[in-house]
Amino acid sequence: MKKNRGRTGRKRRRKHLQSFMNGVNCSHKLEYIKLKKWLKDRGFEDSNLRPAEFGDTGRGLMTMKALQAGELVISLPEKCLLTTDTVLSSCLGEYITKWKPPVSPLIALCTFLIAEKHAGEKSLWKPYLDILPKMYTCPVCLEQDVVSLLPEPLKRKAQEQRTMVHELYLSSKAFFSSLQPLFAENTETIFNYSALEWAWCTVNTRTVYMKHSQRECFSLEPDVYALAPYLDLLNHSPNVQVKAAFNEQTRSYEIRTDSQCEKYKEVFICYGPHDNQRLLLEYGFTAIDNPHSSVYVSPDTLLRYFPTQDNQRNMKLSILKNHDFLENLTFGWDGPSWRLLTALKLLNLGEDEFICWKRTLLGDVVSATNEEQTLNVTEKICLFLVEETQHVLLQISQLKRDKENLKNHLTLVEALRLEDLKILQKSAEILCNLKMATT
Repeated sequence: MKKNRGRTGRKRRRKHLQSFMNGVNCSHKLEYIKLKKWLKDRGFEDSNLRPAEFGDTGRGLMTMKALQAGELVISLPEKCLLTTDTVLSSCLGEYITKWKPPVSPLIALCTFLIAEKHAGEKSLWKPYLDILPKMYTCPVCLEQDVVSLLPEPLKRKAQEQRTMVHELYLSSKAFFSSLQPLFAENTETIFNYSALEWAWCTVNTRTVYMKHSQRECFSLEPDVYALAPYLDLLNHSPNVQVKAAFNEQTRSYEIRTDSQCEKYKEVFICYGPHDNQRLLLEYGFTAIDNPHSSVYVSPDTLLRYFPTQDNQRNMKLSILKNHDFLENLTFGWDGPSWRLLTALKLLNLGEDEFICWKRTLLGDVVSATNEEQTLNVTEKICLFLVEETQHVLLQISQLKRDKENLKNHLTLVEALRLEDLKILQKSAEILCNLKMATT
């Protein structure tokens, strides 16, 4: 009997594991029941998609029927969308229209989200607010210890993001104060920095593109945001293609898939052909085996391998800068990019070859020596980046043991760096084969 119970237990565990890989249906949870009722009251009908928890992507939407290419995945009525129209028709509207200089559409949406979250049970948008993330993992939310472990170009952009959100907060404080008549509590405690950071991340990570006409009550920044409840549970995959747009005829935001999707599987959309650095910066996650991922080579790394005594060094750098060949130099799954090799070829030109620099930028072969030296230097840079990435991964491993509170954020950076390592190792292999083929 014990044996049978064990076998049954194993079967149940296998079944549960299989179910989890496919996704565990979460539509019975109270927050989703309330959200679906709220959406239904606003005209949304959907029988195919269910909220679910997936083993590798977390929360997402599962299809209850097989989807064919070209099929409508979801159609969300305009009444369900949160846009600047929603904000202007709320009690905030008269304050926004009176305020000078005009606020941006982004700040209008952020202000609305903070105000509605503060309203709690009284908010008409509560069923949607309840399923929004409480915290985000965009670089603006990361501790400095974690930001310092990001690759150089992303680290720089993360600092820029942080500065931008901080300046947005400072420049909006006077407007927030003007809303005091609407609140019993002090607006400074409601519209504090962490509230704005949360609202900014909500808009930045979850809005769909929807163009609105320019209005005098807003600044000149494009008004292209719409928050789409339920639809925004769809996760990103770089391997799918979709058509997404607001349909003027049906007055609904619609998504059609160009890919097939099996019954009970997660339905994905594609946010664009973004590499993992861009995904982490804009959305706070990375995609495993992302075909668009690259490892960026900074100008400083590039110059480590070129002698300062090269008389033409400054001229070479000036040419590369003027022709935009010092940025976006990368290693990818298929090895060093053409831009990286071209920049290195130009830096490797001998004194007698320098006259041919224009040909180099056009992709011509100048000499066998130049080609050989370029491959050697490219390999050295690649191996240097491999060592640097491995060193950072060791630091992350140590920090995960020492700082339990940062574990989730560190795991995110670790995933990015592990993907970088795979790309660099693949590139090193390709370079080794190229060198063997040319000798």
